[in-house]
Amino acid sequence: MYGVSGTGSVVGEEWGVRAARSRALGVLRVRGRALGLAVLPAAVAVVLYAGGVTGHFNGSGWDAARWIVTVLAVVVLLAATAVALVVARARPAATPTVELAEAAAPDLYRLVRDLADRLEVPAPAGIALTPDCDSWLEDRTHRAHGARRARGDHRAGRTWSGDSAEEGAPVLVIGSPFLWWMRVGELRAVLAPVVAGTGPAAHPDIAAARRFVRGLDAAVAVPRTPGLDPVRRLGAHGVGQVARVLLRACRGHAAEMERGVAVAGSERAQAVDYGVRIVAQEQVGLAYAGWDRLLTRVALPAWRMGRWPSRLDAGVVSALTELSRRDRLADGFSSRLGERPACDLLEEPGAVDEATSLLAARLFHGGPAEPGPDWSPVEWSQYPEEVVDRKWRTDAARLHQVLDGLGVAGAPAGSSSAADGPTLTRVIAHLSSEPRKPTDTQDDPPLPTDGDSTPDDSAPDAGTPDAGTPDAGTPDAGTPDAGTTDDSDHIATADDDSDHSIAADDDHEEPVNPAAEALAGALSAVLSREEAAREARVAAAVLSAEAAARGADKDDRSGSTAPVAVSGPDGPLPLFPLQPPRSGRDLLADHVTAMVCCAALDTAEAAPGLDWLDGPALLVGGERAVDLGPRVLALVEDGDPEPLRVWLARTGVRPEKPVRLI
Repeated sequence: MYGVSGTGSVVGEEWGVRAARSRALGVLRVRGRALGLAVLPAAVAVVLYAGGVTGHFNGSGWDAARWIVTVLAVVVLLAATAVALVVARARPAATPTVELAEAAAPDLYRLVRDLADRLEVPAPAGIALTPDCDSWLEDRTHRAHGARRARGDHRAGRTWSGDSAEEGAPVLVIGSPFLWWMRVGELRAVLAPVVAGTGPAAHPDIAAARRFVRGLDAAVAVPRTPGLDPVRRLGAHGVGQVARVLLRACRGHAAEMERGVAVAGSERAQAVDYGVRIVAQEQVGLAYAGWDRLLTRVALPAWRMGRWPSRLDAGVVSALTELSRRDRLADGFSSRLGERPACDLLEEPGAVDEATSLLAARLFHGGPAEPGPDWSPVEWSQYPEEVVDRKWRTDAARLHQVLDGLGVAGAPAGSSSAADGPTLTRVIAHLSSEPRKPTDTQDDPPLPTDGDSTPDDSAPDAGTPDAGTPDAGTPDAGTPDAGTTDDSDHIATADDDSDHSIAADDDHEEPVNPAAEALAGALSAVLSREEAAREARVAAAVLSAEAAARGADKDDRSGSTAPVAVSGPDGPLPLFPLQPPRSGRDLLADHVTAMVCCAALDTAEAAPGLDWLDGPALLVGGERAVDLGPRVLALVEDGDPEPLRVWLARTGVRPEKPVRLI
């Protein structure tokens, strides 16, 4: 809207500051009105007592009024005092971060301070990293945050300059993927508008309004604090209700105040690296896309196996490089890799990457705060063997465990394999539905044992629930609905187009593959039990961490040290689950795919691999097998094993051979 420099930028910045201050005064007016309402009964009581002393308000009626108003004033003042104390003492929520000591990143601190000097704003009080593709300023001047930061600084050997301006300034939170993917100049350009926000934040009215809003927000969460007795919890609920009313009253002013601060910071930052910032914003979107794929496709399978990749930020570079190679829109972005990366501003990038990777596992999966026997790091070079291979074999073992629970035979009748071990043939035979091709339909009439079978029984529209024609290789398979091929295709297409209508369709229609539906339900139940056990372990770890934190507070008072812990809000983790709960069909497809991959690893020239954008991958002859998914879906959804059998024959996989499980 305005130019890079000149009166336009100055006017825009001045308008933003004025708008923010005006809205901050609106927030403070809400606080003033609340205070006025609290002292109003006391003021009325003073007037009544003054009238009695001067002889204007005499009589029994005035005496009763004085007593009533006095009692009301005392009650209201006590309640207001309680609310004010809770609002002042409640600890505002803090973003879980890994705080960077200045000794660990002197070049990064120097870059931020030089940027603040160019923008003529106060420098941030500190720098912290978060496993997210975003950057912002966070006020941590509350004494609870200051005590935690002091503990961390003491353990890290960090010394503060004691500058009052820096001590009262907010902390700069930087997304860790930016440091590894962006170049130094791009990072400086992206951080310029954020650092410029320290100028308006230093205004007394804006700072007071922010403290008031943060206090109200923290007071709303007080009733959920664990360990409160019934009386204190009841009082906390009352305080929370008052805080909610005040928040609703100042919500609009607070939002407009923050918008004005952002406008002022953006306008001020236009004078610094404006052209580079336009290019850097493209890198922000690209980094977000690569980070999301890395977490959901690569890191999440490892987290579910009890392993956490210790170099997520380094992995995002590989993921984005692969994305730029595949996507023509990102073509040319990888050529920037020859420039100096922003992670060179850190003294020990590997240690910082490991800390943020562990924090990412806590936030997005709910893993423990510290490594342990059941929660160990894994390097990218070990990922195929330690994660991919174990994941496939664990899923295959769970699949055969469920089949055993359903009473499925170990080997189908007529099979050439006499082995009793877990085989892919067993899975294919169980999931194969009988009425799927004309040759099978022609063989159906001789099989029924009852004498009621007629040629019409095998007609496409017979639709008999139980035709009494079970296949020897599929004990659970029947002919629940021998619909036409077009009807089956229509059902499959509808399922593919709308996953949300699966449950409703199953209530009114016979499933296309009843054996798959039963197996998927059993798998979901087993995984639910395993997830409940994992959440119980995480809850126990959270309780032990809270006890350790309380012990750390006592140790700090006595002068001793305690183990280092990353900062974060109270409450259970994960705070941001990456994926919604998977459906039974998706779980079954994943387990069947794992079984196919195990068979390929054990009987063919295949190996586990890692795809930076899609996660675990099967390598056949050194090339990734990209056509396996649709063939597994054909078996799971339609009960048609032919596409998968063709793929197995082409790749040399022997499904009748037992596989090694975990």
